[in-house]
Amino acid sequence: MKKSYKIDVDCANCANKMELAAKKTAGVKDASVNFMALKMSVEFDDGADPKEVMKAVAKNCKKVEDDCEIFF
Repeated sequence: MKKSYKIDVDCANCANKMELAAKKTAGVKDASVNFMALKMSVEFDDGADPKEVMKAVAKNCKKVEDDCEIFF
C-alpha cells in the first residue's frame, strides 16, 4: 500500500534527512520526499498498519529534524 502525506519542512537538506529516516523505519518498504511539493510518499510493507508505522516515521524524522511536521 502506498500513501502520500503533507509535510512541513524548512529546507531541501532537511527533507532529505526526513526521507532517509523514513526509509529506515520498520514497516516502510520505500519512502520519498518532494521538498517543492511538501509531500512524503510512503510505501508500506505487506501487513503493516499505516497509522502505527507513520507514528514511528514521525518519531524518527523528529530525531533528525526536530522542526519538521507530517500531517496524517
